[in-house]
Amino acid sequence: MKYFATVFLILSTVFIAQSQTYEIGGMIGGANYIGDVGKTNYINPNSLALGGIFKWNRSTRHSFRGSFMVAKIKGDDSQSSNSRRNQRGYSFENTVKELSIGIEYTFWDFNVHAQKSISTPYLYTGLTGFTYTALHRRGENIVEYDNASSIAIPMIVGFKANISQNAMFGFEIGARYTFTDDLDGSNPVKGLKDDQGAKFGNINNDDWYVFTGVTLTFAFGRKPCYCNF
Repeated sequence: MKYFATVFLILSTVFIAQSQTYEIGGMIGGANYIGDVGKTNYINPNSLALGGIFKWNRSTRHSFRGSFMVAKIKGDDSQSSNSRRNQRGYSFENTVKELSIGIEYTFWDFNVHAQKSISTPYLYTGLTGFTYTALHRRGENIVEYDNASSIAIPMIVGFKANISQNAMFGFEIGARYTFTDDLDGSNPVKGLKDDQGAKFGNINNDDWYVFTGVTLTFAFGRKPCYCNF
């Protein structure tokens, strides 16, 4: 996470120094996880998620984007439609803190300084670093035992529109494919990674978490003369 934070600060400094057009704002919505405990719905926001977002608009079709988000995730076997999970009865809660940097690409031209109403679908991907609480099974319970970090690949689809000359509103659904299987405690890491008795579920599939929510950003900086980069 220190690496991602350093990169983000350096990029932000460069962006401000060049006085291009930026957006800054917030995001709020719900989060859910997909793994070995609880429901298996891909989109099922059941916990609060919120954060901040920054964009550097390099053209009317793409932006460099950085964001920070804190999301609660949880799972409960008693709410699953899978009878085996119902009988097992595990449950957990975790908190994910992520920093993401990548590129947002719009389907149509989107000029944040347009004098008319504009809107477009968009896609976003990049690289996400995140921290979470390492969990493991102890008897019939899933408990905390350490802090951990990992990376994820974000795959986001959204729709945004301007609501004034300098304000933009968006709605997005974004899945994060993580490189860990321990968000739910099913495949412990660090000192417990070799403890076969603590593992359960499908340990060959890593966990996912999904953000569903809205963004509100405000543009600032002089009107750009977009280059070819």
